[in-house]
Amino acid sequence: MVGAGTATLQPRLISSFVGNRWYSQSTQPLHHLFRCNPGQNHVLMRQSRPLSGITNFLFNKRNTDELQKSTRKRLKPGKLSPRRPVPDHILKPPYVASKKPPGIASGPEVHDEKGIECMRAAGRLAAQVLQYAGTLVKPGVTTDAIDQEVHQMIIDNGAYPSPLGYGGFPKSVCTSVNECICHGIPDSRELEDGDIINIDVTVYLSGYHGDTSATFFCGDVDDEAKKLVQVTKESLYKAISICAPGVELNKIGKIIHAHADEHRYGVVEQFVGHGVGRLFHSDPVVLHYRNNERGRMMLNQTFTIEPMLTMGSIHPIMWDDDWTVVTSDGSLSAQFEHTLLITENGAEILTQC
Repeated sequence: MVGAGTATLQPRLISSFVGNRWYSQSTQPLHHLFRCNPGQNHVLMRQSRPLSGITNFLFNKRNTDELQKSTRKRLKPGKLSPRRPVPDHILKPPYVASKKPPGIASGPEVHDEKGIECMRAAGRLAAQVLQYAGTLVKPGVTTDAIDQEVHQMIIDNGAYPSPLGYGGFPKSVCTSVNECICHGIPDSRELEDGDIINIDVTVYLSGYHGDTSATFFCGDVDDEAKKLVQVTKESLYKAISICAPGVELNKIGKIIHAHADEHRYGVVEQFVGHGVGRLFHSDPVVLHYRNNERGRMMLNQTFTIEPMLTMGSIHPIMWDDDWTVVTSDGSLSAQFEHTLLITENGAEILTQC
């Protein structure tokens, strides 16, 4: 277990950024993670499917080999700095004022011409911020320092850092290092040579969210970690390549899972992509593993795809900060994410420079 007081995360599905945006009809705290069944206004509890046969053997062998070779220390929580201020003139999303975790919107984000241009602007800024954040990744740099730079760049461009205050999240960006699957909170921990780090940036500009993430190398990263990161990135772009109006959303999970299987990596199931636009999270729920969920892509719709692949266990554990989620066995995890616009000719990646 990582850190004191950790608890096993219940096997429910969540969005990444976070599941506290799902439905509120649950006895569990909202900052825990939920699975949304599209079209139903309730929380659906679901046990993760067990690995079977040769797949289970290969995952366990990869995990055992990776952990035996690694001298990497498990992550531990660092110290948090105070919440960073945002100038009054910057437009803030409604959930900041309400101080209540928002629920998922039951409809898709489909835009008119003006909305599309706003989404392009938000996506472009998010991509620029992420690109800059990646240049900060060096041994000795704290994740809190990355948060400070990201926060400043976002507000300097007249936007709001969407994670800040979302369901109580205390920082402006997510920094997920090594075995952290997602939602890592920036703190006083210094990055170390050989780390990998996912930086997840979302900006709220002119009333629209742009959401993106990438995994970066810190210093001299070993070949096994590099391969995991490369395959995760490939899985995202393979999924994007099949997107177009009328395509079944479940094809995304099938193509990602097939690519992960080819390289003997696990696909985290409890976290999903999501509609994004005027709202931080909305329909559709985008599953990254094989599934038979219904739903098709719509012209002028925007949503994210954000696969998380692991070297070993796909089962997550949540720290007692109620946000940081790590692999149960300490094996590495990588993630990439883009916000997409479905066009007549396929999909336009909104979050690239």
